[in-house]
Amino acid sequence: MHTVVRNYRTNGTLADELVKRSGEVEELIRGVDGFIAYYLVKTLDGTVSISVFEDEAGTQESTRRAAAFVNEKLASVAGEPPEVSEGETVISFAR
Repeated sequence: MHTVVRNYRTNGTLADELVKRSGEVEELIRGVDGFIAYYLVKTLDGTVSISVFEDEAGTQESTRRAAAFVNEKLASVAGEPPEVSEGETVISFAR
């Protein structure tokens, strides 16, 4: 598995706008081959998305699609490009 974390340092407005467009976001990310999970977190200083895929190709494609989506539809609230961290998932567990 591979995970990508995109950290947008905004005032949280981006998270609010993504929630309003949750159907579009879901369609966009689920459409990437190897999709496993997606999380959107509204933080005190912005928005963090966490995407999990079967392989690195999935994380790279999701980052490309997310950037295009934000630039096209949410540029006015996105602020600077996100800090992106990507890598192999080495421990995973859930409830």
